[in-house]
Amino acid sequence: MKMNDILMAYYGDDFTGSADAMEALTLNGVPTVLFLGQPDPALLKRRLKNARAVGVAGTSRTMKPSQMDGELPGQFQMLKELGAPVIHYKVCATFDSSAKIGSIGYAADIAFRVLKPPFGVIAQGVPVIGRYVVFGNHFTTVGNKTYRLDRHPMMSRHPITPMDEGDLRCHFAKQTEKKVELIDLLQLNKPFESTSSQFDRYLDEGNEIILFDTLDDQNLLTIGRLIHQKIGSQPIFAIGSSGFEYAMAYYWQSAGIVSKPDPILPAGPVDQLIVISGSAADKTAEQIKYAMDHGFEGIRLNTDLLIDPETGKDERNRVIQLSLKFLREGKSIILFSTVGPDDPTIPKTKDKMKSLGMDVNEVGKHLGKQQGFILRELVEATGLKRVCVAGGDTCSYVLRQMDIHSLELLMPITPAAPLCRAFSDHSTFEGLQVASKGGQIGAPEYFIQVLNGQRAN
Repeated sequence: MKMNDILMAYYGDDFTGSADAMEALTLNGVPTVLFLGQPDPALLKRRLKNARAVGVAGTSRTMKPSQMDGELPGQFQMLKELGAPVIHYKVCATFDSSAKIGSIGYAADIAFRVLKPPFGVIAQGVPVIGRYVVFGNHFTTVGNKTYRLDRHPMMSRHPITPMDEGDLRCHFAKQTEKKVELIDLLQLNKPFESTSSQFDRYLDEGNEIILFDTLDDQNLLTIGRLIHQKIGSQPIFAIGSSGFEYAMAYYWQSAGIVSKPDPILPAGPVDQLIVISGSAADKTAEQIKYAMDHGFEGIRLNTDLLIDPETGKDERNRVIQLSLKFLREGKSIILFSTVGPDDPTIPKTKDKMKSLGMDVNEVGKHLGKQQGFILRELVEATGLKRVCVAGGDTCSYVLRQMDIHSLELLMPITPAAPLCRAFSDHSTFEGLQVASKGGQIGAPEYFIQVLNGQRAN
């Protein structure tokens, strides 16, 4: 595999989003390998034989700027050395971030210093999961209603990065001084050459980053075509959701650069499934209740005890022993830290963290590690080959405890929440099937779909 055969390289700011990007590329003819953390050269060479894209699942969504300084320069340099013409900083489909936590603008500043791109773009809309950008404003569909992001029932009160601004230009400007201009729907729907010329004019006027509206897949195809035609000697830098992967893959397939892939067969059912959730989202709460109503045994994690070094081991042991009891009885289990955004365990855990002198913004990091220890021991004890992790802030830390070095798409379940195949040098985790989902993703029966290895209708 020649490194210049790589079409795209990306760093995802959390695991669920990174898997989402891998799914978007693979389903549209761009075979992708996703690494958990920065791979060494030998692992890269071994795993990239048939890949056309490379991803790294990171944790910068929950990082302070000072922590990003220690993480992102090396990651961007590694991606640059792959020789990919496009390098993407993959962020959540709801763009949630702040100047203090998960700053997308600060990450962009680092990327510009390391990559020295001719320009940057922001492609954030993902129509397939109901995420849109219209005249620069972000909208998200929940059920049958579509909300501007700052009025979204969950994201407007996210426990770490609540979104109080729907205009992405205004939100981004709080995090960076980079000049941003918008290609809106009216411009996107003009003849292609007119759109391309407007893009060039904006750059000539001194704008460093161009934001695109996105309402439908045709907009994504136009964006992919435009960006591909701007590729030069230096890599283009992109920020955004998996909408960017869809945009590029749609164009590459339409232009014959990649082929339409063969259909992916369902993975089929397993007898038992372990689900572990660190999500506080209302949609995940609905999925937890649905699973428990359909045969799953639920086990609440006492998160205030888990994050305390004095009580964490005992709480893990309690959960593990109870889990093993239910698994020996042939049941599937779901381990959960909260049921919805109003769960009283959330303030209780934050109060405990404050009393211990811990940063409450790092709850996902501390909780995710503890969940990972639990999941690892359960997989080692039972040999089960399919698990599911839920929660964008915790998933990345959960899987890092399991000696998994990389993943590939096994099958889609529902958009942005696929089932993946894990690769590991540890025999217990080699071939493990891992489904992952962000808090707001999936139908009520999502965990049942994962158990059955079936694609959502």
